Amino acid sequence: MQSVMIWILLLAAIVCCGIIRYDTHHFHIVRYQLVNPKLKKALRVVVLADLHDTVYGTDNAQLYAAVKEQKPDLILIAGDMVTASRRADFGASAALLEALAAEFPVYYGMGNHESRIAERSAEYGFRYEEYRRRLLSAGVVFLEDDSVILPQFHIVLHGLELEECYYHQTGKKGLPPDCLLNKLGTAEGGYFHLLIAHNPDYFSQYAGWGADLTVSGHVHGGIVRLPVLGGVISTSFRLFPKYDGGLFTFQGTAMVISRGLGSHTIPLRMFNPGECVVIDMEPGEIQNVHTCKAGEV
Repeated sequence: MQSVMIWILLLAAIVCCGIIRYDTHHFHIVRYQLVNPKLKKALRVVVLADLHDTVYGTDNAQLYAAVKEQKPDLILIAGDMVTASRRADFGASAALLEALAAEFPVYYGMGNHESRIAERSAEYGFRYEEYRRRLLSAGVVFLEDDSVILPQFHIVLHGLELEECYYHQTGKKGLPPDCLLNKLGTAEGGYFHLLIAHNPDYFSQYAGWGADLTVSGHVHGGIVRLPVLGGVISTSFRLFPKYDGGLFTFQGTAMVISRGLGSHTIPLRMFNPGECVVIDMEPGEIQNVHTCKAGEV
């Protein structure tokens, strides 16, 4: 009986290792649909988040091809395409975004890793400045507590950059009530307000400020996902985080959280492959957001 149990445990360990290896090196196309009367015309948005210098195929050719196949009107970067590490190589991420920016509008919202690298040049050097200059030259628009109007869609696109204290692993820090107002100004009525905010923990504040749709990342889907329970642990080391990935709604607004495309520190994903998020948006009288079937890539 003991030998049987040993063989069962060994088999389970092998299966788990296989799942981890697969999920760490593959991603899904995950689709959402949104209808809102504030929109002027239909559009398709691709959201990329938490790549963390991961490479899918030579020079990220696999990820590039998957995004290009979607024929997006906009590509939104929800932060952490690079990793705050002295050994990290930003080249693959930069090359991917350069290639995409040559064909599609790309808007870059800051994650905690970009902010950390930018703020700590004494620790990380000036590689982030070079990375940013390279992407600006390619036409990528950085939204660092900034906004841009997309009149053809009747959208105001915002990028929120939160300070490092809002990502601490020792507990959630409250966001001041006037934080978004001070950083981004007033969410004017009439427009559809689309907010790139890397940290999903403050969804209620985003909604209260006036965001009709928030796109986020950061949590990596909970790293390991379990049936019913969802993501096991957040990147801030909180067990079973409320906002782990997928679609959430609050007071008539929506938040779509990418489960990310990569990992850092511990390169592990289980029952949780990466995600390339596609959101199809169109004008209509009734607001509605729902998930479509995901496809393996």
